[in-house]
Amino acid sequence: MAAYLSRALDVYGWPVTLACGSIGEAGSIGNAATVFSGVDIVPASYDDAIARWRRGEDPMDAPFPMHPSFEARTGVPDRAFPFVSPLQGERMAEAWAALLAASQALSRARVLHLHHLTPVHDAAAMALPDVPVLTHLHGTELKMLDAIDRGEPRISGPHADWWSSRMRNAALRATATITISPHDRSEAVRLLELDPETVHSIPNGVDVNHFTPSHPGLEERLKLWLHWFVNDPRGWDEATGTPGSISYTEAEVMEGFYHAETGAALPVLMYVGRFLAFKRVPMLVRAYARARLRMSVPAPLVIWGGFPGEWEGEHPHTVVTKEGIEDVFFDGWRDHDQLPLGLSCADCFVAPSTDEPFGLVYLEAMACELPVIGTRSGGPLSFINVTPGERDGWLVPPDDEHALADAMVEAIDHPAKRKAFGQNAGRHARENYSWHDVARRVTDLYETYAPR
Repeated sequence: MAAYLSRALDVYGWPVTLACGSIGEAGSIGNAATVFSGVDIVPASYDDAIARWRRGEDPMDAPFPMHPSFEARTGVPDRAFPFVSPLQGERMAEAWAALLAASQALSRARVLHLHHLTPVHDAAAMALPDVPVLTHLHGTELKMLDAIDRGEPRISGPHADWWSSRMRNAALRATATITISPHDRSEAVRLLELDPETVHSIPNGVDVNHFTPSHPGLEERLKLWLHWFVNDPRGWDEATGTPGSISYTEAEVMEGFYHAETGAALPVLMYVGRFLAFKRVPMLVRAYARARLRMSVPAPLVIWGGFPGEWEGEHPHTVVTKEGIEDVFFDGWRDHDQLPLGLSCADCFVAPSTDEPFGLVYLEAMACELPVIGTRSGGPLSFINVTPGERDGWLVPPDDEHALADAMVEAIDHPAKRKAFGQNAGRHARENYSWHDVARRVTDLYETYAPR
């Protein structure tokens, strides 16, 4: 998101210098110069922190401490904020302050656009106290603060209250706040006690040049399905968490994706995302099992994603296995560059998240002219079915397995409706959610709070 926005802002006459974390040598997936190619960057290397973690030491004790996470995960160097001590938090703020102060470009900044609520806010107050700050919330910090308030055991680390207070103070110091959806704007006002007049809702954008309608032919589709499920499987099971531990035979792919008598491609439902609790992936596969029995034609469900070894609650593959649900195919975690092609091989996108902060992947699917199935909650409410008389798909009540199944049946059984909704979705995504449009709205805020 930061890369797309930085490049788009430059077009509007607001050149960006981006201070960011970096991992690995040039060309590697986490290297900042590679990820943000073409953007002026001030990188903070986490290599030493990760090396310490691999040796069994604390990555927060590195000269440049590892940035914490808003989610509690195991087996990773970036542990959740509530499990990071105040002393370590102070050291991280000091490290970032030194980095910011050493940059001539940042010392001339007219505005600091800070993503998330992190110690970088404290660093900015130390190094660049006179520069206006716009905080850009992306939802994960709000979910963490809400979980701390509710005393959820998974996030209630020994320092939860300290971080909660620290982040709220940082939010209140900001000149203005950007949220990614009207839902999160309400959450920010509620959780952070912000002045509503200073909180603005600006959606994330979609790369409409990358996510475009494509219609692979029968042979190309087959080649891709065989590559993803047979030749280069990435699906992973609960027992191992290892990519490739779920794989399929060519016969299973042919039987699942093609009509046995005619050889025609069957319509495909696709989910894309992580296996987090609010994504409701176990409910999705159970709803699919209900829907599958009523569909006029068979339609496989592709589960694209799930970061290796990461899941909350039930693992969806375990649900599929224990309950004997057929025609669910797990594709695993792949490079984002492959996603447009994957979406173009599908016929309907379905993701029953509850209180999704925004839901960029819905927009990416829409830009590929896929109709979408979501729930009447969270960010998707702000961009799905908002144009009168031009539906993009189906919105069902959250946590309603029966309604979700009904929507999937209708999507599969009515190809003309599916096509019309998909065309509407593509047009709406391209016309309203390009990064060009998002950057224009952001620069309007810059001119309001940091005029030239």
